[in-house]
Amino acid sequence: MGLCPEGAPERRASLSASAAPSGRMHFSVSDTQGSAARNPGLYSGAPLGHTETRRHFLAASLTALAAAALPSPAAEAALRYRIAVCDWMILKRQKLGAFQLTKDIGADGLEVDMGSLGERETFENELAKPEVREQFLAKARELGLGISSLAMSGFYAQSFAERPTVPRMVQDTVDTMLAMGVKVAFLPLGVRGDLVKHPELRPAIVARLRAAGAQAAKAGVVIGVETALAAKDEVKLLEDIGSPAIRSYFNFANALQNGRDLLAELRTLGKDRICQIHCTDEDGVWLEENKRLDLPAVKRVLDDMGWRGWLVIERSRSAKNGRDVKGNFGANTRYLKKVFQGA
Repeated sequence: MGLCPEGAPERRASLSASAAPSGRMHFSVSDTQGSAARNPGLYSGAPLGHTETRRHFLAASLTALAAAALPSPAAEAALRYRIAVCDWMILKRQKLGAFQLTKDIGADGLEVDMGSLGERETFENELAKPEVREQFLAKARELGLGISSLAMSGFYAQSFAERPTVPRMVQDTVDTMLAMGVKVAFLPLGVRGDLVKHPELRPAIVARLRAAGAQAAKAGVVIGVETALAAKDEVKLLEDIGSPAIRSYFNFANALQNGRDLLAELRTLGKDRICQIHCTDEDGVWLEENKRLDLPAVKRVLDDMGWRGWLVIERSRSAKNGRDVKGNFGANTRYLKKVFQGA
C-alpha cells in the first residue's frame, strides 16, 4: 500500500463476508475509517506498525468470516429436526404429485411408500423402474425436498411373521433404498404382528428381523420397526434381534393411546435406538390443539437426549374436516416447525 498524503485520513481495507442463499461465501473490501469510530478499542492509540496493522486486519477478517459462517439458532434447529409427511396419508401413494403437495404443505420432505401389498408376492413398487425413480429424484431436487424414508406400510394389515415372501419384500425395499439414496425404511408390525396381543409370534418375528437386519446391514441402511410394545419391552426386542440395522421407528400415538408416559418412553429407548419418529397422535384434533401431547416438552427431552432426525407427520387430522389434506397437514407442519425449528 502507498503512503497517504500528509493530512489525509488513513484508510485501511478490511474484509467482510456474507453468506449467499447458495451457502457460498462472498467477500468484499471496505475501508475502516467508519469502523474506527465504532470500535475505538481496535483503532485508537498510537499509530500501528505495518506488522501490527496486518495482524489486526487478519484477526478482524477471520472474526468476520467465523461469524458469517455460523448458522443462526433457527437454521441450526432446522438442520437438526426436519419435518416430513407420508405420501399415502396425503393421498398420493407413489405419485409424483406428492412432492408438489408436500412443498405446498410446507414440509421439508416426504416419506415415500413402497406401494400396495395385499396378497401379492411383493410390493406393487413403481420405483423399481429406473425411469420412475429418476422422475421422483429429479422432482425432489427441483423443489428442494428430501426423502426421509421408504415405508412398507402394507404390513399395517399384512403379517410380517407369516407371509412366505417377506425376504423378497425386504430385499426389494433395500434395493430401492440404495437406488434412491435413502437410509431409513419404515416397517410397522401392524395388527397382525402386534406382540402384545400375539406374543406367540415373537420367535418368528425376531428371526425374520434378524434376517432383515443382515440384509439392511449389508447395504448400509436401517430398518425402523414400529411395535405396540412399551419402550422397555421394545428395548428387549431390539436386544434379542441384535442388529444395529434394526431400530425403533417410534410412534407417539402408540404411547398415548395406551396411557404411557411419552417422555419416559423416549428416554427409555434412548437416542441411538430411535431412527425416526412418527410425531402425531390419532385423528381428531390438530397437534397444536392436542391436550395430551406436549410437543415443547418432547423437544426438550429430544434435545437433552441429543437426538436429531426426521419428524414425520402421519395423522392428527381434525375431525371437523378430515378430508382437507392441505389444511390438516399444513397446520400440523406449521406447528411442528414453530416448536422444533423456531419458524
